[in-house]
Amino acid sequence: MVKANAYSTKIDTAALLEQHTVLVKRIAYHLLARLPASVIVDDLIQSGMIGLLEAANNFDSTKGASFETFAGIRIRGAMLDEIRRGDWTPRSVHKNSRMVSDAIKTLESQLGRDVTDVEVAEKLEISLHEYHIILNEVNAGKIIGIEDLGVSEDILSGDSGTEDNQPYYNMEQVVFKKSLAECISSLPEREALVLSLYYDEELNLREIGQVLDVSESRVSQIHSQAMHRLKARMQSWQN
Repeated sequence: MVKANAYSTKIDTAALLEQHTVLVKRIAYHLLARLPASVIVDDLIQSGMIGLLEAANNFDSTKGASFETFAGIRIRGAMLDEIRRGDWTPRSVHKNSRMVSDAIKTLESQLGRDVTDVEVAEKLEISLHEYHIILNEVNAGKIIGIEDLGVSEDILSGDSGTEDNQPYYNMEQVVFKKSLAECISSLPEREALVLSLYYDEELNLREIGQVLDVSESRVSQIHSQAMHRLKARMQSWQN
C-alpha cells in the first residue's frame, strides 16, 4: 500500500511537470526579451524546469495559493538565480545603474516631484543621448525588475497581499509590498503603464512599443528609468 501511494505521488508530480512545461517556456521567453543575445533560452528553460520540479515537490494546497502562482514564482526565481550566478554584466553597467538611482533620489528629494530624463542627464553631467544609452545598457545587461526589489511580479496586479491570501510572506513583507504598490501608483503615468503592460499583461518591449506608438528602444529606456525611480524611492527598504 505504501508503495502504491508513493507511485501515485510520482504520477501526480509527473503530470504537474508535463502540464506546466508551457509555463516554463513562457516565463523563459519573457525574460529573454530583455537579455543579451548571448543568453540561450534553453539554459533558462532548463533552470526553470528545476524550479518547477521544486515547486511540485514543495507545494502545499492548504496554504491558499494556486499551484500555477506558486510555481511561477519558483520558476522565475530559479531562472534569475542561474543568470546571476553567471553575471556577465560589465562593472561599468552596475556602476552606471547606481549613479542613475542616486541621481534620481537626490533630485526628487530636492525638487519634491518626479524628475525628467533631461534633469537626470544634467545631474549626471552627460548628454540626453548618453543617458538613454546608459538606460538601455542597464536594461539589456542586467535584470532590472520587480524581483530585485524583493517581491514577485504579481504586485502589479493590485494584490498587495494579506496574511490570509499570502501565506508565504510574513507581515514585514506585506508592509513592504504595500509600500511598493504605493510607489508604483505614484510613478509618472507612462512609466507606470509600461510596468503594468510588461509585468502584469506580460507584453514584450516590442509589443509595448506598438501600444504606445514608440520604438522598442524607447520602451526599454522608460522601463529602465521606472525601475531606477522605484529603487531610489524604496532605498530605505534595501539597506
